[in-house]
Parts: sequence; C-alpha cells; structure tokens
Amino acid sequence: MGMSRWFAVRKQLRPRERLALGVASFLLPLLVWSLVSYVPWIWHPQVEVTDSGAVSYFKPGMLVDREVFDKEALAARAAGAAEPEGVPANPIYLPAPHQVAQAFYTAFVTEPKRRSEQWLHESLWESIQVIFWGFFLSSLFGVPLGILAGTYDLMSRLSEPFIEFFRYLPAPAFGALAVAILGIHHAPKIAIIFIGTFFQQVLVIANTTRKLDPALLEAAQTLGARRLSLLFRVVVPGIITDLYKDMRILLGWAWTYLIVAELIGTSSGITWFITQQARYKNFDNVFAAIMMIGIIGLTTDLVLAWLGRRMFPWQQAAARA
Repeated sequence: MGMSRWFAVRKQLRPRERLALGVASFLLPLLVWSLVSYVPWIWHPQVEVTDSGAVSYFKPGMLVDREVFDKEALAARAAGAAEPEGVPANPIYLPAPHQVAQAFYTAFVTEPKRRSEQWLHESLWESIQVIFWGFFLSSLFGVPLGILAGTYDLMSRLSEPFIEFFRYLPAPAFGALAVAILGIHHAPKIAIIFIGTFFQQVLVIANTTRKLDPALLEAAQTLGARRLSLLFRVVVPGIITDLYKDMRILLGWAWTYLIVAELIGTSSGITWFITQQARYKNFDNVFAAIMMIGIIGLTTDLVLAWLGRRMFPWQQAAARA
C-alpha cells in the first residue's frame, strides 16, 4: 500500500512528500557534481602539478592531461631523474561546488578588469529590464490576439497560418536585421525576445481559449451576450486561470531568448558577463552567473505561483476535489 501510493495515477502526494521530492530533485544533481569533483577515481582526466621534478616545462599549479603526466613521469623514472608529482584534477571548465559557491560572493565584489565592463549586479539588472520589456510588449499584443483567434474562427483563419509559418523561423536569424534597424543597445535584444515569444504566445493562448466549454458560450449567447460582452464576461473569466499558467511558462521562454539576444551586437547584460568570464577562464564565475539566472527564474515562478493561488483560490479547491 505504501509504495502504490507513491505511484498512484493523477493523485497528489502529501505536502511533506512533495517538498521532500522537490529538495531531492536539486540534491541528486548536486551529489553527482560533488562525486565528480571530489572523488579522484570517478573521472579527473587531468593532473594538477605540485612538483615539476625534472620536467622543465611543468610548473606548480599547472593542469596537464593524465596521459601526458604519466608519460613524463615514466621518462623521468627511466632516466633516473626526479619524477614530477601531482594530484588528480578536473578540467578548468568544471569547477567544484565550493568554488562556485565562493563565486556567488566574489563575482559581485570583484571589480571588472576593464572600466568599460559591467559589474555582475549591473549586468543582471540590465538583463531583467530587457526581459520585462520584451515580454510585456509581446503580451500586450499576443494575449488579445490569441484570445480573439481562439474565440472567432475568422481571426483564427486570418492570423494563424502566417503565425504557424513565422514561428518556425529562428528568432536569432533576425539579429543582424534588428541591429541594423534598431542599433546596438537594448532595442534589438527586446525585439528578439518579442519575436521569440509573440508567435508562440498567440498559438498557445488560442489553444487554451478553444478549450473553454462551448456550453458556456452557447448559454451566454442565448442570454443575449454579444461580442465584447461575450469576450470580457464569459471568455476571459473562463480561461483566466489557464491563461495565467500559460504566461508563467512563456516567461521561461523569454529568458531563453534573452541569452540568444545578448550574443548579437551587444556589450552588456548577463550573457556578456558570462562570455567575458569564460574568456578570462573564470569558469567558477560562469557557473555562478548561469545558476543566478536559474535562481531568478525559479524565484519568479514561485512568486507567480503563490500569487496565482491567492488570486484564484477556487482553482486550488478544484484540484483537491
């Protein structure tokens, strides 16, 4: 009975069980990462030199491939010279968890190497503003059009064929055009996020609108509801909870397009910071910045989920039933 409850179809687990599984979903990847980082015999394809011995080009702290280190050690032993010494190590692009944890602090307090470069908090704030405006503008046009396309077949036939075609065009392909038209500041990044989310938004929301019970529409029309009254008093209230969930998911897509947008004709933002840190081989900062994006995104989604439970309490009651 105990195990069958864990695998019951479409039945919610208890709150403590859900919390435990949620924590485990983060701890399991962290455990794998820790094993790869701290247990020498699991991977560690390189060796960090601690004593160069008789090998002239070895320097303390230098990372070399294990095969090269073993070859030089054998050669030194055969020649009766001092053998090099070292400890197993991972490549520089895979820092250990404690190094990334330290970078969460040092990345914020370490001054950029050039005056023209941004601090991490400045990069993050700039990217958040770009996300906000890109997603706000796409929602401003995409949500109404999606509701209209899902409600009226005329709007669906008029808009969706072109949108279906356009959504297969990769947003980054418009990067050079956006830079040529809008310059190299925030505008092209906002434009790419708009292109990447708007067309998906229309189709997703139109599909959500079509799931509304037709009996509600027929009853409203029988009672005299027409056009705007039908939209604002029947359609929108009927889909509002599902629409809210769709917007939470689509906001995650906007973050994905931000990373692509900031690689095109820009010298600011969190992606620029990641690129610069990778160029300086500060991969602990790279991992920290990537994780910060995930933390911001997850925190935003949790806050929106909490607000959704407060705004639509009947949805939570229906889920329990």
